[in-house]
Amino acid sequence: MKKKILVVDDEQSIITLLKYNLEQAGYHVETAMDGETGLNGAILNPPDLIVLDLMLPKIDGIEICKELRRQKIMMPILMLTAKDDEFDKVMGLELGADDYMTKPFSPREVLARIKAILRRTEFIKSEVTSDNQSSEELVIGDLKVLPELYEAYFKGELLELTPKEFELLLYLVRNKGRVLTRDQLLSAVWNYDFAGDTRIVDVHISHLREKVEDNTKKPIYIKTIRGLGYKMEAPKVNE
Repeated sequence: MKKKILVVDDEQSIITLLKYNLEQAGYHVETAMDGETGLNGAILNPPDLIVLDLMLPKIDGIEICKELRRQKIMMPILMLTAKDDEFDKVMGLELGADDYMTKPFSPREVLARIKAILRRTEFIKSEVTSDNQSSEELVIGDLKVLPELYEAYFKGELLELTPKEFELLLYLVRNKGRVLTRDQLLSAVWNYDFAGDTRIVDVHISHLREKVEDNTKKPIYIKTIRGLGYKMEAPKVNE
């Protein structure tokens, strides 16, 4: 069954370019040229992934991200922006976008990003049906991750995580005690086989800390290893 991609952009040239290339790659593609239509389409007939422009008429991409995550609609989002503005990129990621690309872009790179996002999502979901993963429960301190259910809990409370946040958390937990560089995390979690923008890692780490740390300024689970990257640790008794 073909994966369904929803492309939301107000430029007809972008719609035409992405629709053609995605269909050639075997995807079923639906399109919208304003935020209101795109949001309604995502809610009423959820796609497997959304390619979402930041600047849209009626409702912008930031508000669409915010509303989808508010309604706990967690399909992956690849955000497009014509701006080279750090604030807009970070804001999109903090509101639940899984990745972003700056216009102009090559269709080949968009396809690579989409394949990477969907591949990771499918890999995590496949663990649900894997016999040897069916009872796996990963516990570190007050944090519990259930890969087979695609769920994570902190102090008994279910965490509201985007797909990419869950994948990052799962990778950190499974590599407890190991120092992981930003490039390693990009490769493992985002499946980037090329030099990516490591800021995307920092934003997702920051977002995770808000959900699994009592004090984000003094994290006890996700530690920063200066000059190297990050490490998941079990909290010490006196922390």
